[in-house]
This record gives sequence, C-alpha cells and structure tokens, in this order.
Amino acid sequence: MFCTGIENSVPTIDGGRTRVDEMQSCFHYQRWREDFALVQELGIEYLRYGPPLHTTLLGPGRYDWEFADLTFAELKRRNIVPIVDLCHFGVPDWLGNFQNPDFPAQFCAYARAFAVRFPWVQLYTPVNEMYICAVFSARYGWWNEQLSSDAAFVTALKHIVKANVLAMRAILQVRPDAIFVQSESSEYFHAENPAAIKPAELMNSMRFLSLDLNYGRRVDSEMYEYLLDNGMTRQEYHFFLGNRIKQHCILGNDYYATNEHRVAADGSTRASGEVFGYDEITRQYHDRYQLPVMHTETNMAEGPLGTEAVNWLWKEWANVLRVRNSGVPIVGFTWYSLTDQTDWDSALRVRNNHVNAVGLFDLDRRIRPVGTAYKQLIADWRDVLPTQSMCLVVPVVMPHQAEGEHARDQQAHARRLLNQPDTAPANQGNEA
Repeated sequence: MFCTGIENSVPTIDGGRTRVDEMQSCFHYQRWREDFALVQELGIEYLRYGPPLHTTLLGPGRYDWEFADLTFAELKRRNIVPIVDLCHFGVPDWLGNFQNPDFPAQFCAYARAFAVRFPWVQLYTPVNEMYICAVFSARYGWWNEQLSSDAAFVTALKHIVKANVLAMRAILQVRPDAIFVQSESSEYFHAENPAAIKPAELMNSMRFLSLDLNYGRRVDSEMYEYLLDNGMTRQEYHFFLGNRIKQHCILGNDYYATNEHRVAADGSTRASGEVFGYDEITRQYHDRYQLPVMHTETNMAEGPLGTEAVNWLWKEWANVLRVRNSGVPIVGFTWYSLTDQTDWDSALRVRNNHVNAVGLFDLDRRIRPVGTAYKQLIADWRDVLPTQSMCLVVPVVMPHQAEGEHARDQQAHARRLLNQPDTAPANQGNEA
C-alpha cells in the first residue's frame, strides 16, 4: 500500500487559548478537491486522512458532518482508500485536554457515529501517535494540558489508549472487517556513557507503553510499577489486558531522523540523528508485537541542494526492503505528507507560519523533486512486490466495491470471527 497523508494536527498551545490547525495552515479547507486530484496524479491509492475533530465533534452526541460529507464523498468517487485519522494531537475545546477522564467515552461515541455515517470506510487510525501525544502534552508541557510530570503523562496515556481501544471496539460493531493501522512513533534511546545506561533502559521500556496497553500485552515489571506509582489503578490496567483486539491491527510505525536520541547520565536527551535506522528499530517493534508492519510516516525537508528529501526517500525505501527481506511482513509505505507543513520546526509550540518544505508538493501545489521521485518509485515497485507474496496482500475493500457481494461476504465472515474467543497469550517473556 503506497500512501501519503493530509497533515491534520490540531493541538492547542498558550494554555489552551490558541488552536494549531494544520489543515488550515496548509490551505486544505480551500483546496481539498485539488489535493485529492494530486494524490491520484502520483498513482497513490491510499491516503491517511480525517476530519478535523475540534470542529466535527461539537458536544456529546452532536456532530457537524458538513466537511466530512463533502470530502469523503469525493474520496469515494475517486476510489481512494482513506486510512481515517480520527484524533490527531488535540481534542475539542469543550473536552479540554487529555487529562479529562470523559475523553475515552466521548471519543468512542464519535468513532461509532463516524463508522455509521461512512460504512464504506474500512481502514482507521483512531488516535494518531498515542505515545508522542502523551509525551508532548503531559511530559514536555508543549501542547494541550501543557503539564510536565510522570503522573500527568500516565493520566494522558491511559485516557488516550483507552479512547483508541474503545473506538476500535465501536467501529468493529459497525464494520466487523475494519483494519486498524496504528501510526506510532518508533523510538530508540542510546546511552552516551555507562552512567546513562539505566535511564536509557527506562526510556527504551517506556517507548512501548502505548502499544503494550493498546494490544493488551503485559508491560515490563518496571513499567508496571511506574504506571501504578503514577496513578493507574489495577482495574484500569486490567481493562487493557481484557480488550485485546490486535488481530484486527497493522503495526504502523513512523520514523524520522529525530526518532533516535542520546541520553546523558542525568536522563536528559538530545537528538542523535540516524544511528540504527528504520530497519533495526522496526525489527525490535515487530519482535515484540508479531504483527504485520506498515511504514506510516517519514519525510525530510528539501534543503539547499534540492536532493535531501529525494535521498531520504531512497534510504527509507531501502530500509523497507531490508525489513521485508529479513522476514518481517511489511505491507505499506508512506511519505507524509502530500503538501508542505508549517511550524513543525518548533514542534507546533509556536505559531510562526514557517513553512516546512517536507511535502510531495509545496503549498502552491507545485510538485517537489521528492514528489516526482515517489511517483516513479510507485510505478517501479507497484506490480513487483505483490507477485513475490500474494499472502501479504491486505484484504482491503476498495471504495467502489464497498456495496458488492464480496464486501458483504467478507464482513459476514469477520462478524463470525469476532464472536470467537481470544486464545493468544497476553505476553511473551517475563512481564508483570
């Protein structure tokens, strides 16, 4: 599945007074028809996309579907498969932030309402980058609640992951053959010296917390103590163990040059640049969760040479092939996003309207060299990979086939499987 995405981050900053809206900054609200045409121009059939949560979810049981109705009708008409991103780093003002215990239930109801309104949609990322969302909001103090403590981080994390799990459950009730593509940041922390080994080990355990909880995997014993010491109850922990639906999931992982970190003895971190790379870190995540993998985000800014992004695309694609050739089932690749973004050089912490030249197209919708290179990559590899293993083809129902007999049969079969007991172990190894 060759994919791109429309960047739709919506965190708040300035104590909740300022809303960052990347769709607005990148002019998607005005140019969405053109954007979808550009997706097809590149030969792309899959698009990470979702309606803006803060303007669609108006209150408990209250929704404004006007923009979603227009855009999803056009996606269906063009036979583009959306991987629907329902929550991207922010919540509506009336819900406040991720410290709010009402968020999971309200988000669950929203996810079900979306699935009912758009029953032809099959692929979802209910909550994007759960770990990063909790870290940036409640450990670094950058977004939303803008807190910086272990207790705030654990509170945000348990609410975010519970929301994701409940949303998956709700969507499956409507669309039993739904597939969930978790888009999670794949991280690694390198110790600078022997005194930094312990804090690096803790961070390398913590990076798995969102997916461990999401997939119902027992966390490492040290992380179990950490969660309970910082506000998670045993009942809350066992909720995650009792809601294992990983059989409906693809392990989507994101990799940027900023995903690896150097750790000092005092626990402080700084960017290390690419050391292991996507290949090695993805194998670590796959070894832990044993799920099919999709590379769900990467990009690089076009620099003064004009070749930086093209070279990064080639490097990431080479990593994808190495992952695949090592026996890991990898089913998709994504350059994120379709157009340039704004203010990610400051991690959306301030509104400078600074354009980040990371898109396949610039904000005037002129193709960048990496867009031309990605179009050629797709043309070269589209028909090669499936012939090497038909067993790794994801059972996606294309939008134009959503009302067909095959789609009905697939959903009926999936509905029967949903009623079967889960017999898979909750963990492998020595965990709590």
